[in-house]
Amino acid sequence: MFGKIKSQLNCCMDGLKLMLISYSLRTLQYLLCFTRVLTLCTQQMAKAFRYSAILLCVVLVLLISGSEQLQSSQGETLLRIQRLLNYPSSLSSWNSSIDFCNSEPNASVTVACYEKSITQLHIVGNKGTPLLPRNFSIDSFVTTVVGLASLKVLTLVSLGLWGPLPGKIARLSSLEILNMSSNFLSDAIPQELSSLSGLQSLGLDDNMFAGEVPNWIGSLQVLSVLSLRKNMLNGSLPDSLSNLENLRVLALAHNNFKGEVPDLRSLTNLQVLDLEDNAFGPQFPQLGNKLVSLVLSRNKFRDGLPAEVTSYYQLQRLDLSNNTFVGPFPQSLLSLPSVTYLNIADNKFTGMLFENQSCSADLEFVDLSSNLMTGHVPNCLLQDSKKKALYAGNCLATGDQDQHPISICRNEALAVGILPQQKKRKPSKAIIAISVIGGIVGGIALVGLIFLAVRKVKSGKTIQKSTIRLIAENASTGYPTKLLSDARYISQTMKLGALGLPAYRTFSLEELEEATNNFDTSAFMGEGSQGQIYRGRLKDGSFVVIRCLKMKRSHGTHNFMHHIELISKLRHRHLVSALGHGFEYYLDDSSVSRIFLVFEYVPNGTLRSWISGGHARQNIHWTHRIAAAIGVAKGIQFLHTGIVPGVYSNNLKITDVLLDQNLVAKISSYNLPLLAENRGMVGHGASSGASKDLSLSARINQDEKVDVYDFGLILLEILLGRSLTSGNDVDVLQDQLQASITSDDAARRSMVDPAVRRVCSYQSLKTMMEICVRCLLKNPADRPSIEDILWNLQFAAQVQDPWRGDSQSSEGSPVAATHQPQLHITIY
Repeated sequence: MFGKIKSQLNCCMDGLKLMLISYSLRTLQYLLCFTRVLTLCTQQMAKAFRYSAILLCVVLVLLISGSEQLQSSQGETLLRIQRLLNYPSSLSSWNSSIDFCNSEPNASVTVACYEKSITQLHIVGNKGTPLLPRNFSIDSFVTTVVGLASLKVLTLVSLGLWGPLPGKIARLSSLEILNMSSNFLSDAIPQELSSLSGLQSLGLDDNMFAGEVPNWIGSLQVLSVLSLRKNMLNGSLPDSLSNLENLRVLALAHNNFKGEVPDLRSLTNLQVLDLEDNAFGPQFPQLGNKLVSLVLSRNKFRDGLPAEVTSYYQLQRLDLSNNTFVGPFPQSLLSLPSVTYLNIADNKFTGMLFENQSCSADLEFVDLSSNLMTGHVPNCLLQDSKKKALYAGNCLATGDQDQHPISICRNEALAVGILPQQKKRKPSKAIIAISVIGGIVGGIALVGLIFLAVRKVKSGKTIQKSTIRLIAENASTGYPTKLLSDARYISQTMKLGALGLPAYRTFSLEELEEATNNFDTSAFMGEGSQGQIYRGRLKDGSFVVIRCLKMKRSHGTHNFMHHIELISKLRHRHLVSALGHGFEYYLDDSSVSRIFLVFEYVPNGTLRSWISGGHARQNIHWTHRIAAAIGVAKGIQFLHTGIVPGVYSNNLKITDVLLDQNLVAKISSYNLPLLAENRGMVGHGASSGASKDLSLSARINQDEKVDVYDFGLILLEILLGRSLTSGNDVDVLQDQLQASITSDDAARRSMVDPAVRRVCSYQSLKTMMEICVRCLLKNPADRPSIEDILWNLQFAAQVQDPWRGDSQSSEGSPVAATHQPQLHITIY
């Protein structure tokens, strides 16, 4: 009897082994085998252990059949994922007979299992994978994925996923690592992710997520990696970030964030902080001292560095470039024990470098370029061939890289408010007593004035109302003269960049059709190299400008999506800024047929209409014109350096400069990256003999100088107050300007628009003329940089005496002889 039982059990165990080796065989024969065992057990062991034997056999049958069904269900889920992803090449090896849990992992696909359940799924597509077809449903896809309920690690990178990420992804309650980078996921980060209490790493880089970083992010207590690079996120960061005590990596580069960085000193484990290419500032962030990599480049930081920076002993990479940091450069950063990369280029750091300054043995790259430093380059940077050092654009005593005269650095240091320290003297008791008495007398006088004012109000309400109205009207016309002199106040408003703009977002085709009445001819504004232009009105009542660009079928989605990302960065106070974009698709293959670029609407006319077109010319005084010129120059500077790659050869005209309700200048037409191939014409200032074989840096420099020439034409019309008729006219006027600069004050004023001739100071007018002539030089290499232009324009604004309407002073007059401009502030 027991021999037969043993034989049957051996039969079924052999079947079990085969089943575990391959799931391509069906289990029917093994189930029949166990049925025979069950019958035999019932007959032969009824008296002694009937029920226990039956129970044992039933359990064995259920275990085997249940195991097979579990694996079959998960395999079908993976094959459905393959189908929804449109059968990508990385999943070409998947089929119905594969043993997923025992398949060989590679760089593109990995499936890991634990106790018959899939716990890890990695799928990485090819870089630049286009959007999945239009019939793809992100909701259906996520619904399928969450069927793998035991997932702890999910990686779905470069697969063309598009649409809003459904909150149901949070049904994967055991998820510890989620990486969905390099797709086209949009809208807000779903709130449901806050329920993933075990989430340790969240990577959503290189998508199209918009809106703010949600406050609930601070509830993910075990989160150690938060990476949201290259999205369209905006607003300020939530204070709840400081709750993430386990955070090691915080990467938010290439977004539209702004404002102060929250206090992160409580993040004692933070090692990597990457905030590149945003609008954070102006204060240096408060951080712990365990950082290994700190990247703050291309933001709006503008204060000095705190002393704590020199105690970042684990720091290996420090990038502070392209900000407006001021104050002494802490030379001890060069000798931090672990530092290998140090970049402080394009700031306003001051201080004297010394030849005997020591450097870290691991230091490999240093960029000190374009600051205000003096002294000598440390020998440790020059004598070690393993160290690459850049230091041009300072005032250093060296001959191998371009340097400014030392007076330039000193003057510009004064211009940004870096004043020499003076000893503070303690006031005497007599002075204190006089101050107290003066305060009391002043208070009594103030009470008297208030009493008189109240009486005047009661007796003259009509006069008061008209006076208030006059003040309000004058205040609304733009920058008052006093405002231009108070550059600190202007910096507080201008540093905000695209002030008051809504968040960049994606517009639906239906929304744009409604805004333009189905692109009715009444909304049509014109057509040019940038496509058709329409004016639209959104549901909230705001007006927008919509540029429509037709796309050829040969333009793959991946070819223009990175251009869309660049356009989303074109948001600045002195640009007609981008608000969003939308798509229209071909019906047959779901490829993009038209792209719609949505910009802010500026209704207050062009700069030309306000200067030479008879548009309320009494409002465009000399200080307003300088402010407009500074605004245009700042817009050009942002196009060149505010985004990567820069936007050059913009074919700028004065008719492309619009003024908003506060007379703030905005450039309305620039060389959009997406449209660059349609604008092959050479700017007015291009050199006819330019070589096509120039290096990249040489081409960029040449393209920059083309925009400088166009700016010179705008500046010339601002000075003259009339339109320019031809290129010959420009040459003649340039020669006349050059001659008048070296002549007397009367000759200079005879060249200027009569509307402002009597209100511009001697030095302010001369500076404007000089920079205009330099911009119009024939040789592009001789033209000034946009930074040089800005410095001179700001100087012209500062030396314009805001309290003197009469400007008949000349070089020989007592007023001109005693007038000394104070270069302690600048306009940002």
